[in-house]
Amino acid sequence: MSKVIGIDLGTTNSCVSVVEGGVATIIPNDKGERTTPSVVAFTDSGERLVGSAARRQAAVNASRTVASVKRHMGTDWRTEIGGKSYNPQEISAMSLRKLRQDAEAYLGEPVTDAVITVPAYFNDIQRQATKDAGRIAGLNVKRIINEPTSAALAYGLNNGAAQKIMVYDLGGGTFDVSIIEIGDGVIEVLATSGDNHLGGDDFDERIVRWMCGEFMRTDRADLTRDAAAMVRVREAAEQAKKELSNSEMAAINLPFITQVNGTPVHLDMTLTRAKFNELTRDLVERTEGPVRSALSDAGIAASELGRVLLVGGSTRIPAVQEKVRQLTGMQPSKNINPDECVAQGAAIQGDTLNETTTLTNSTGILLLDVTPLSLAIETVGGVATRVVERNSTLPVHYSQVFTTAGMFQSSVEIHVLQGERPMARDNKTIGKFKLKGIKRAMAGVPKIEVTFDIDVNGILTVSARDQETGAAQSITITANEKMSEAEIQQAIRDAEQYAAQDSFRRGLMQTLNDAQMLVNQVSMALGKAGKQLDKDEKKRVKDDESALRKLISRAKPDKMSEQDLSDIKAAMEVLRGSSVHVIHLANNMGDAQ
Repeated sequence: MSKVIGIDLGTTNSCVSVVEGGVATIIPNDKGERTTPSVVAFTDSGERLVGSAARRQAAVNASRTVASVKRHMGTDWRTEIGGKSYNPQEISAMSLRKLRQDAEAYLGEPVTDAVITVPAYFNDIQRQATKDAGRIAGLNVKRIINEPTSAALAYGLNNGAAQKIMVYDLGGGTFDVSIIEIGDGVIEVLATSGDNHLGGDDFDERIVRWMCGEFMRTDRADLTRDAAAMVRVREAAEQAKKELSNSEMAAINLPFITQVNGTPVHLDMTLTRAKFNELTRDLVERTEGPVRSALSDAGIAASELGRVLLVGGSTRIPAVQEKVRQLTGMQPSKNINPDECVAQGAAIQGDTLNETTTLTNSTGILLLDVTPLSLAIETVGGVATRVVERNSTLPVHYSQVFTTAGMFQSSVEIHVLQGERPMARDNKTIGKFKLKGIKRAMAGVPKIEVTFDIDVNGILTVSARDQETGAAQSITITANEKMSEAEIQQAIRDAEQYAAQDSFRRGLMQTLNDAQMLVNQVSMALGKAGKQLDKDEKKRVKDDESALRKLISRAKPDKMSEQDLSDIKAAMEVLRGSSVHVIHLANNMGDAQ
């Protein structure tokens, strides 16, 4: 049976892991990096770049580069590039496909099965969108697992002592906090809370605003109007943030950042840690509410925690670590890698789902996760009537009987919501379910049993039954943000077509390179040994070389067909055949010298 990989699909960076020899191992990408930037770019020639290659060219190709798409998962956000519209699932699938390819190169075998992590506070639509992205990337997503739970799984295998831990997960775009109990082979999530729009990107943005404001004050130039300049500013802001985790100040130098009255100007400023803390104080404070909420829902005090784990690159910020110490009264643990532990936990979960598990200490591991948000139904007056409470242990199976509000209704619409607010309008719509064929009766007489099932991935499905007739009714989720099966299949076909195009383009570039080298070799050989050839042979070689040179000069990689490639290969074979003698002569002349 093939291995199951674990993927941490992050806002800023992604990571992939696999269990080998009983240990969760990080898989490096094709550049040897242990994490891959979650950045996708499209070049003018139609090539797609993913990871570091995409990030490096962002400054000169800002309008065709996409980053931090995870923040848009489960929404109707779209971006149009090169005349084609992409949604978050399709962009994320490109990152996932890259991670899959890196895993296949590392393992030397095809990879189809994966466990993918999501923020604990992702709702049903966001989880389904992540699963759809995996499908588009050619992956069979065996499980969607919460990021803090995954980190706890990576930690718990090597720390078997029974204890309650807090996982404080501040990543590039999201914040989660979970209270988890570990003991006797059981990893149980007691409560979770968070903020899906709080992360390292927000800290970077505060530095960006400060830099632009200072530059406007000193140089009277508005950098926000220059897309290329803003890419460089954001890169510098992120780098300064990282430097300030170890230093008291960071020098920011961006030469030739823009022009003022036709004269090039440079950005040169210094950001101190004190100023950075001032700029981001409210962001750090925003983590306090979810921490207190999770502790309250778990029914424990901070003093009962045995350990606090810091997960996500943004937890390296000193002010964040100090905030955790204030809230919990303890020093956060640093014995796990905040960038890699989530992927490792996902790999461990994947391995336990595999019949051929190699984990020596995974026997009997039971992972009990929770649903992060309450589920409710809109009732008369626009009230959100709670059905499933937040932090209910997964999987959830719950049935409730509803009835009609109007006289002689033959159908009823059930509006399902996710959130904690008392009024329906203040919560997130998950779907609207329409049940038809109800027996006409007075208001309040029909009994309609609606059943909610939340699986181990945290994804909701619904069924309904008219208790009087016993007839079961099918219900379809109609949330606009979800991709239809037809859209998913089209996206899969597009991804496969791109993979084929990418393979063709790589082969094409290699052939053009080989052809140019052959032309150069023959040209040098003719210059060295051409006088020793008879007139007809020399003319034949020169004609064959000229024919191949013309094909190379006409070649436009973004517009070439299979036939064009075939013509170049044929011309190369002809030239190789006709030039054997002249190359041999030239080589022997070199040896004689």
